[in-house]
Amino acid sequence: MGFIIALVSGALMSLQGVFNTEVTKQTSVWVSAGWVQLTAFLTCVLIWLFTGRSPVGGLMEVTPRYVLLGGIMGALITYTVIRSMAALGPAQTALLIVISQIIVAYGIELFGLFGVEKAPFAWNKLIGAVIAIGGIIVFER
Repeated sequence: MGFIIALVSGALMSLQGVFNTEVTKQTSVWVSAGWVQLTAFLTCVLIWLFTGRSPVGGLMEVTPRYVLLGGIMGALITYTVIRSMAALGPAQTALLIVISQIIVAYGIELFGLFGVEKAPFAWNKLIGAVIAIGGIIVFER
């Protein structure tokens, strides 16, 4: 199930990037990014109303506090995806985003950062990242 959800997530990210870039062309990058964040917030509130309603006050108990920066990162992600899609196009942007995600995620696992369980070094993961980077070079040529 996680595999399918990840595929859906990747497809939604690509579609969202294209949609947001078009909204940006007709408005501005911050209007577009703000709209994305506002509609995401409203969607979350609506879904929260119909599914469980865990207390919002629980946010004040979250530790470490820096993990609450996800929303700020979300706004910056929206901005950077819009700008890169406009400059590079959807396919190249998606490739670079995925490579960046793989490298950063593996580094987080490898060093056990941010509360993630530390994973041992694995050559196959490093080779996979290098092959993916090679794929970008082939895609570019």
